[in-house]
Amino acid sequence: MEEQARPRIPAIPDPRPSTVPHPFPDAKALAMAIVEAAWSKNAYATRVLDVSKVASFTDIFVILSGRSDRHVLAISEAIEAGLKEKGVCPVGVEGRRAGTWVLMDFGDVVVHVFEQGTRDFYDLERLWSDAAEVPLTEPPWVQEFARMQAGSD
Repeated sequence: MEEQARPRIPAIPDPRPSTVPHPFPDAKALAMAIVEAAWSKNAYATRVLDVSKVASFTDIFVILSGRSDRHVLAISEAIEAGLKEKGVCPVGVEGRRAGTWVLMDFGDVVVHVFEQGTRDFYDLERLWSDAAEVPLTEPPWVQEFARMQAGSD
């Protein structure tokens, strides 16, 4: 009896977007694009931490604050939309339902967008104090927004 060759099933293309940040030369450039997108929605208290020497799962943390749950969601949506325009989609996003802490995983960069009370409670900057801070200066409109949020005139 002759064996019949089994028909080959064609490969199905992976519908998930690539998570490799092709338009960015390195993690710091990706982090700066994330920060710029967040600043477009008045994210403030921006900290960028290089965790590559103390963590194996990512290279950079971007930590930002919003004034309310709606503001946190608007910031995270601006980041996602801004990076999608550049061809980069997050691997995962968590926390949108509550809106007090949205975590966005871009592979080499993990973004934490906090409502200020939640940020104070978890204090990631203290937990990751061994990480090197990437120097940056918030633009004047963000500094003014942060000053107004603090209630100092």
